[in-house]
Amino acid sequence: MNRRRGRLLPLTVLVGALAALIASVVWLTGSGFDRPGLTAPPGAAARDGPVRDLADADRAARHFADRWHLHVGEVMRFTRNYYAQLLDGHGKHATEVLVEPGSGAVHLEYGPAMVWNTAYGMVPGNGMTRGRAPGDARDIGPDQAVRIADQWLRDHRPGLRAAEPDAFPGYYTLHTLRDGHITGMLSVNATSGEVWYHTWHGRFLRMSPAPNR
Repeated sequence: MNRRRGRLLPLTVLVGALAALIASVVWLTGSGFDRPGLTAPPGAAARDGPVRDLADADRAARHFADRWHLHVGEVMRFTRNYYAQLLDGHGKHATEVLVEPGSGAVHLEYGPAMVWNTAYGMVPGNGMTRGRAPGDARDIGPDQAVRIADQWLRDHRPGLRAAEPDAFPGYYTLHTLRDGHITGMLSVNATSGEVWYHTWHGRFLRMSPAPNR
């Protein structure tokens, strides 16, 4: 049953996902809120100048994280963007953000971080929940999340397998691997088992390990 749910998004979730992605495109493209006279969307932080390396991306993500009293963990470089994990004061995964290379703007990652995150996601009509903690009940454990992810990859991305999961509020995110090397990532909903492949990154280039902060 979980395998089947992992392949298909229920209509209500799909509608919400499409709405979030459309909003993301309207709000967050490089030609968007960096232009004079336009305002950054909720949860976005503008930064002057391009982001040239992982250190720049880490600093930009930290400026964003400070507003929610979070800190930066793992940072990754892809051909289209930088990706960073934000951690809470206990070192637990809180949410995921993207850093735009051209402008240095930081915003919540598309997809699961916006739609599935039960503590830092987007609430229709109410903007960000900004750290609200409604609880994080999980019907699916980390081992099962790996199995669901591996089954989805066998069906849709043959030759890839899932790495160990990182648990965020309401979902897991897992790196995808080919011959032991990172290629990208996907997420598994911790309640329904639905799978969301991260198509927006481009090709993986490099990463920095989560620092001890």
